[in-house]
Amino acid sequence: MKHPVDAHVGKRIRHRRWMVGMTQQQLADKVGIKFQQIQKYETGMNRVSASRLWDIADALGVTIGFFFEGLDDARESVEAAEGDFMADKEALELVRSYYSIPEAQRRRLFDLARVLSDAA
Repeated sequence: MKHPVDAHVGKRIRHRRWMVGMTQQQLADKVGIKFQQIQKYETGMNRVSASRLWDIADALGVTIGFFFEGLDDARESVEAAEGDFMADKEALELVRSYYSIPEAQRRRLFDLARVLSDAA
């Protein structure tokens, strides 16, 4: 059975990998393991060792603490809540595309989205 912390860490690995536009194979190559192992980490089926988490953080350009953000209490369930937009592939793709836009244009797009959401 998955431990809630392992599931949370795996979910954060998957989200960050998606945000940087990296495949499981590419991450596995950078870390020096098989992509199937990345799959197991991302689903929480396998626990990530400290040294492997260090390598994954380095490959994804984040600190180790990133993987534990949002984890209030290890005993609480961290399964995806209904309506968790970051669990949606389309939402992740939208966020990744947003951050690939140059900053000045991104700011204008953000302002436009804010105006449109206020009007609704």
